[in-house]
Amino acid sequence: MFFASDNWAGAHSKIAERLLAESGGFATAYGLSDLDQKVEAKFSEIFEREVAVFFVATGSAANSLSLASVQKPGGITFCHSEAHVAEDECGSPDFFSSARLATVKGAAGKIDPQALAAKIARFPQDAVHHGRAAAVTITQATEIGTVYSLDEIDAVAAVAKANGLPLHMDGARFANALVALGVSPAEMTWKRGVDILSFGGTKNGCWCAEAIVIFDPEQAKEMHFIRKRAAQLFSKSRFIAAQFDGYFQDGLWLDLARHSNGMADRLRAGIEKTRGARAAWPTISNEVFAIIPKSASKAAEDKGAKFYEWPISESQPDLVGDDETLIRLVTSFATTEADVANFLACLG
Repeated sequence: MFFASDNWAGAHSKIAERLLAESGGFATAYGLSDLDQKVEAKFSEIFEREVAVFFVATGSAANSLSLASVQKPGGITFCHSEAHVAEDECGSPDFFSSARLATVKGAAGKIDPQALAAKIARFPQDAVHHGRAAAVTITQATEIGTVYSLDEIDAVAAVAKANGLPLHMDGARFANALVALGVSPAEMTWKRGVDILSFGGTKNGCWCAEAIVIFDPEQAKEMHFIRKRAAQLFSKSRFIAAQFDGYFQDGLWLDLARHSNGMADRLRAGIEKTRGARAAWPTISNEVFAIIPKSASKAAEDKGAKFYEWPISESQPDLVGDDETLIRLVTSFATTEADVANFLACLG
């Protein structure tokens, strides 16, 4: 019963097989192999336009280097107050971009467009002492399991474009958000005004496969140097490409996301029927946030369940009672119906 994170899950067998198949022989290094070029072309096919693709090791690297590529001296990037880039990346976006983050509030883990516009207005381009606006980043799916609708992305993008700012999307759980909305990759990104995407595969069945996708290749020239300087250029890049090759084969990546979202749906339905338990807020991705009795939390842990207690937001101080706790449950491609049923049985 592993619900701590989708990072805990292993690699899908088809991706492992594809990686093993690539392990022999010789291939051009540093992203110039035939397989690298094949996978880059596949990204362009998936997104319905020519894109520039840069493989990196982690989601934090993808986010940090994406933001570094659009920064300027004194630059400020705007993100949600609970965004991963602000809360869980140890300052790496600031470090690699020589800029800083400014947080913006918004309900359900999503940036409020009006609050964003107001925050950007505090940093005009000639404000030497305070810094100047440089970029906006959103997380899809968000850190609390919610998903921006297409209209909500449009609204944030409109504010960014009105201020001449590029829009970045942190897509660590990109596939989960995509299948939850039932739209195409193009519809959820560049057709909405997204300029740069951190495309995550690690949380959805890959071993270690993340990519930076830049939707205008003309804007990607500096990324070659930014990635190398950050020590993120793999010599045997084909092993990242091999994972993505298996990931995309026959739509596997979408099937894996549908499975993990489906297991989360089972959790959501079961929690609704469990006495003393309730959803903390609605989610539609593969993350479930539940409020349960502390006694039930301990009983589940004693029986081997793995999950995280989640901190209470300052905006919702009365969300949880004295005898209750807020937990996060994350499903993955490896989660089974038995895992869900056993966990719900632990809750009584």
